Amino acid sequence: MTGNRTGRQLSLATRRELIRAIAERYRSASRADKEKILDEFTEVTGFHRKHAIRALQQQAKQPTEIPARSRVYDEAVVQALTILWEAADRICGKRLRPAIPALLAAMERHGHLALAPEIRERVLKASAATIDRLLASAREASRQGRRRTTINTPLRKSIAVRTFADWNDPPPGFFEMDMVAHCGKSVAGSHVHSLVLTDIASGWTEACALVVREQTLITVKAGEVRTRLPFPMLGLDVDNDSAFINETLVGFCKDGKIELTRSRAYKKNDQAWIEQKNGSVVRRLVGYGRLEGEGSAAVLDELHRHARLYVNFFLPCFKLKSKTRVGAKVSKKYEPPVTPYERLLANPQMTDGQKDALRETFNSLDPVRLLRDIRTIQHRLTTLEVSNSNAQVDAPERNLDRFVESLSTAWKAGEVRPTHRKPITGPRPWRTRLDPLANTWTLVEQWLTDQPDANAKLLLQRLQQADPAIPDNLLRTLQRRVREWRTAVARRLVIGVGSAEPEAEKEAVTS
Repeated sequence: MTGNRTGRQLSLATRRELIRAIAERYRSASRADKEKILDEFTEVTGFHRKHAIRALQQQAKQPTEIPARSRVYDEAVVQALTILWEAADRICGKRLRPAIPALLAAMERHGHLALAPEIRERVLKASAATIDRLLASAREASRQGRRRTTINTPLRKSIAVRTFADWNDPPPGFFEMDMVAHCGKSVAGSHVHSLVLTDIASGWTEACALVVREQTLITVKAGEVRTRLPFPMLGLDVDNDSAFINETLVGFCKDGKIELTRSRAYKKNDQAWIEQKNGSVVRRLVGYGRLEGEGSAAVLDELHRHARLYVNFFLPCFKLKSKTRVGAKVSKKYEPPVTPYERLLANPQMTDGQKDALRETFNSLDPVRLLRDIRTIQHRLTTLEVSNSNAQVDAPERNLDRFVESLSTAWKAGEVRPTHRKPITGPRPWRTRLDPLANTWTLVEQWLTDQPDANAKLLLQRLQQADPAIPDNLLRTLQRRVREWRTAVARRLVIGVGSAEPEAEKEAVTS
């Protein structure tokens, strides 16, 4: 109960004052007087009798004035611990506590510190928890928060913010732009970057190499990309990198009548389209090695020029159709995967002339030749990677026919991209025992040519009729060899041999 029986409500402060006023009188009263005091007290406060007894007894036991406690670790001890903490490279209290005796002795021996005997005794006596408590203010003041750049703040504020949900199905020509650093395991020093642009409507992706990360070079490369696009560039959406948020890029967009927007700081999902392409296109092609210098940039630029045709005309990609959230569960629906080229042809905002130009380019492209050229340039790129200069990778097939034939077995070597591959450790090239079919395989091949559907068990029976010394345990070996023979025949039927090829293809490819 918090009120009295007359219906009047006493505040908490009033009840406390009443307890303090009555407690001393209650403590010194006789048993009969205590009963009267309790009757009056419970009548006024509305307390239960047992609660009233406990409240008055506890108040009576409390001293009227708490004596001030002398401070054990005063400011002199804090200053000494601060010096020792700095000398120990700001380690935690649990590590500093056992280090103090030796560290303090060394500093006193070399004249860096001179402590009074009583201060020295308290410093050595302090526990790890006490050290952390005494150094808390110094540690907090020395801690640097997250660094946030404020370069060109007025300019950045003048550029409109666009989030992931603000696109609203734009026409072809609105791009997200970002950079991918080819720095290997360290960002130190100068290294090559890839400037990547992705069209929101179609997924059309363009990339080019930057020998250095510089704003003028970015506008030059963006202008080159603009000239080879099959549709006009209408907008650019960038992140808050100072290489993008500057007067140079703003002037480039203003002169080209391009809408410039930016994402929110530290919100990578605002640029989800380009972030996805950074991994599925650029990293998939180039890998994570380190590239430096003009030579590497030239080879990387050549790789991007070949890859843009292969990626945009022949590789289907998904496009998010809708996303709904119910509690913590997010459900996403995607449109059927099609190539950016097909998505542009189906877009009603593309003109007939633009679609005809796309069809003409598509009809002139050979995807296998493009893939072979990409593998060739990737092989050249591996020789320029600073972090992977000693890697051993197979050069791509010089002849296009042999390259096509190798596609059916390339999976056996593991990762086929030279920019991703480690030194090859494939199956052993030597035999562990003699070939049991060395003298009879020519005969078996003749039987297979006459009867391609003959199974290995029937062939083994025919061999045993010709030579009874052939054992039954040869069946598994014969089955494997027959399977390999049929695979080779099928490969020749699918790929063909002797296809026409220009004279230029017969020349050696510089690797």
